[in-house]
Amino acid sequence: MVGDRGVLGIGMVGYAFMGRAHSQAWRSVGRFFELPWTPRLAAICGRDRAAVAAAAERLGWAAWETNWKRLVERDDVDLVDVCTPGSSHAEISIAALEAGKHVLCEKPLANSVAEARAMAAAAERAAAGGVRAMVGFNFRRVPAVALARQLIAAGRLGPLRHVRGAYLGGHALDPELPLIWRLQADQAGSGALGDLGAHVIDLAQYLAGDRIAGVSALTETFVRERPLPGGGGGRGPVDVDDAAAFIGRFAGGALGSFEATRVAAGHTEGLSVEVNGALGSVVWELGAFNELRLFEAAGEEATQGSGRSRSPGPTTPTPGHGGRTGTASATSTPSPTRCATSSRRSPTAATRSRPSPTGSRCRRCSKRRSAAPRRAPDGRRSARDPEVR
Repeated sequence: MVGDRGVLGIGMVGYAFMGRAHSQAWRSVGRFFELPWTPRLAAICGRDRAAVAAAAERLGWAAWETNWKRLVERDDVDLVDVCTPGSSHAEISIAALEAGKHVLCEKPLANSVAEARAMAAAAERAAAGGVRAMVGFNFRRVPAVALARQLIAAGRLGPLRHVRGAYLGGHALDPELPLIWRLQADQAGSGALGDLGAHVIDLAQYLAGDRIAGVSALTETFVRERPLPGGGGGRGPVDVDDAAAFIGRFAGGALGSFEATRVAAGHTEGLSVEVNGALGSVVWELGAFNELRLFEAAGEEATQGSGRSRSPGPTTPTPGHGGRTGTASATSTPSPTRCATSSRRSPTAATRSRPSPTGSRCRRCSKRRSAAPRRAPDGRRSARDPEVR
């Protein structure tokens, strides 16, 4: 539990890619948002004494540990941030919750259904004492995504018919990528489905305000052997999926289709979600981080979708406490959310412009706005995947 000192002491387990990303967030969040407590980077934990000591100094942590149990026991740690491979998520998170520490756990939550249920039960027990637990589904906090959820909840799209989601990456396209922990089931639990698909599934259910009730799925491992780490010349089997695709039905009746892959050439972080309703649709793409595309079917066919563009205003939802309207906390530079409408061509509107990948113009904004690139032209792997946390 948080004490009366006005400080939230953070203890983090793991210090590679996700550890660096979370460290940056903890260091900077209080400088941008108005928070009820001041985060303090109390201690970081890793098994390699020299490496974790160097990470603590580089990332700004006050102390370091080589045993996560000692980190959980520290009096100056109020929240445990779990940035380890999935094989240790359950043990660390449950122990921290039972010790009265808040928990932020990276996704995917666990390596098995049994572990996930045990973690959820521990979180429910801890919640009775005011202890919070959450999973790192950070894309929920993007203002454009929050706006989409608000529109859907308000009924702007009508009854939902379809939800489509995809996370396309080329992180494991190279067959000579070493057999890192992300490619081993005993450590990662799953492959593209858990690593990338977890974000898609969470966003789909979050936006729809509904749960997936049934699925039919396919998975495939295209590269079945990879070089062992260390360069010794040996190779080992890959026992997680490179790609997964499934269809599903939501409890409310909407149909869903989903795809996650690490072997899509030309893509790096190709996350997108689309929701279609009886009265309209919304589309959000990670490559156009601060843009939400909205189509509304009301009115005559020639004017459907027109006149709906909106610039940021006081009602644009924002994550966290305070901060500029329409600002994404996940970015280093503030950026306003914009809502671009889709214009459909018809015989009476043949010259109407439609949004393009290179930019769009809003009626209420006189400035040309260029969307961010949506894919890397060379399909290079993201720097995050070869890392061993």
